[in-house]
Amino acid sequence: MTADATADGLSLLSAEAVRSRAHRMLEIGLNDQLQHFKVDLGRLDEAVDLVLATTRKAYPTFDIPFHSRWRHFVVVGVDRWAALADAKNWRDGKERARAEFDLAMISVLLDAGAGPSWRYRDPLTGASIGRSEGLALASLDMFARGAFSAKADEPLRADAAMLERLTVADLQTGFQVADDNPLVGLEGRISLLRRLGQVASMSPQIFARHDAARPGGLFDHLAGTADAGAIAASTILSELLRQLGPIWPSRITLGGISLGDCWRYPALKTEDATSELVPLHKLSQWLSYSLIEPMQRAGLQVTDIDGLTGLAEYRNGGLFIDAGVLVLRDPMDVQREHDVASPLVVEWRALTVALLDRLADLLRQRVGLDAVSLPLAKVLEGGTWAAGRALAFARRPDGSSPVKVSSDGTVF
Repeated sequence: MTADATADGLSLLSAEAVRSRAHRMLEIGLNDQLQHFKVDLGRLDEAVDLVLATTRKAYPTFDIPFHSRWRHFVVVGVDRWAALADAKNWRDGKERARAEFDLAMISVLLDAGAGPSWRYRDPLTGASIGRSEGLALASLDMFARGAFSAKADEPLRADAAMLERLTVADLQTGFQVADDNPLVGLEGRISLLRRLGQVASMSPQIFARHDAARPGGLFDHLAGTADAGAIAASTILSELLRQLGPIWPSRITLGGISLGDCWRYPALKTEDATSELVPLHKLSQWLSYSLIEPMQRAGLQVTDIDGLTGLAEYRNGGLFIDAGVLVLRDPMDVQREHDVASPLVVEWRALTVALLDRLADLLRQRVGLDAVSLPLAKVLEGGTWAAGRALAFARRPDGSSPVKVSSDGTVF
């Protein structure tokens, strides 16, 4: 192991690396040299039309919130988390921020796709809710009950010691999993939470500055890195990737650095040890977006929000396939299930990130806004994710992804 190899590994733990490699993949596609996809930029305007119509319907005044986990805690117009948080007498804004970091980190790590058949029955409304919204509500209900807290009188927290002891049965109960209500990737999710607890316990200098070791301790670490009360969104991601790297399944390492959501693609060459590596960091970026609002509520300024990239997941990616921007060379590939490490899935996910940048630029031109007033975080929320879902249901009765991906619950 050399210092250069370690530096190369660390260089892939950034939004900049995700964006640059994704645009390299798009360049290969525009030269018609991809193995599995053709790229038809002539169809991108139609995708922009759909995203714009979807956004205007949901946010007629274009007052769009960030794409983040917090949106999924709103059920039938009621913000469930805000109701809980506003009713609690927090000692200060930092205490609330730590709790919101606890909740966001746990909920996002549990959000790696639910599969088409799983549902969560909401105890308050009786509604049966699936996919990301159902996963969010299930995790919030567990959090509110103190399922992750080591303090009986403080349910709204997550302690490392409790996370380390979580069992699959705990998650089955909390998420109402049964033979007729299966949830994919259950073991992968519980392993992530256990490792999150272990990492927090083993790094008290990061996670236990002002309290027992807990995921929310990362707030204090990030606040400590702020310059005059300001922190770049890309810095949030880099710190997440560095501090939480050990929680991800061991896939590819470089110079002793675990690269997490990073995959090999032989046609993407560079002159250093990172050749053929394509970082995507989907869940970590989703988490980064979800940590912006707690930091803002605590009085910190989050800058360069557009420094983060779009999310390489099946709703955004599905939008481009269903809109005809991406065309599979082999139409039969829609019938097959593909491993997340396969060249087809790596192409698709990287192309999604690059095309989201292109789509966002076109959308801003249409409405006369810039990247500061309409960052990707709002384009995604407005936006591409909802348009991708709507198009999926228009194309397929169950609203499933146009590409079947076998997931262990730690990527999507």
